[in-house]
Amino acid sequence: MSQTAQPVFTLRQGRSPLLISMPHIGTAIPEDQHHRYQPRALQSEDTDWHLGQLYGELAEELGASLIQPHCSRFLIDLNRPPEDTPMYPGASNTELCPTRFFTGEPLYLEGQAPDDAEKLRRRQTYWLPYHRALNAELQRLKTLHGHVVLFDAHSIRSELPWLFEGRLPDLNLGTVDGKSCDASITAALGDLLASQSDYTQVVNGRFKGGFITRHYGQPAQGQHAVQLEMCQCCYMNEPAPFEYRPDLAARVQPLLKQMLLTLQAWKP
Repeated sequence: MSQTAQPVFTLRQGRSPLLISMPHIGTAIPEDQHHRYQPRALQSEDTDWHLGQLYGELAEELGASLIQPHCSRFLIDLNRPPEDTPMYPGASNTELCPTRFFTGEPLYLEGQAPDDAEKLRRRQTYWLPYHRALNAELQRLKTLHGHVVLFDAHSIRSELPWLFEGRLPDLNLGTVDGKSCDASITAALGDLLASQSDYTQVVNGRFKGGFITRHYGQPAQGQHAVQLEMCQCCYMNEPAPFEYRPDLAARVQPLLKQMLLTLQAWKP
């Protein structure tokens, strides 16, 4: 694999028709923006912690491409549409430039939330380069293989009353109600998840797929996309300081590998 570092993201180009995106693993908030935030926000608590460690070796082994941002979702959410329309109407949503923690409290100090000009600057500086690179890699792989499959990897605390009721299933597969990929992909992954009993699971439940899955999942164009939202308790300690748990990770990684292998081996 070749490795290319950029100031906004890191892209590792693979050789298979599989691209793994991790839009929420970044933790960087530039120092010139620190004055805007509640002190608590500078710890980036709503990060999709440790996904690079969880998936990195699997991606390398499978020859998958991997794209990872450096910036925190508290700066800008790379999995939201540029026009900032809600992903889940009728439910609590976080914005393109989020203004609340996942627990519902304000993210910014009073009067310090980004205005339209600052939102535009962040979109041009962080959001646009990431998506240009993501799209370019999709097109490169599609040219090589005739099709491409995008796996959008996420994780979240298992209980967040501001966002959803009760406890989230461990593994939440989203294919935008089957619109973002070939029906056989949804079926194969759904069957794989249903065949095991170690983790609770749901297909197209509360999290059906964010902007990346919805926008780049174009089955008719040979682009297929799925999102996996995984409870963090499957591989780490959810309370701060958010430690990675190798013992838990070792249990879930075989299942994740089977999911990635299924996507890698899929053919139209």
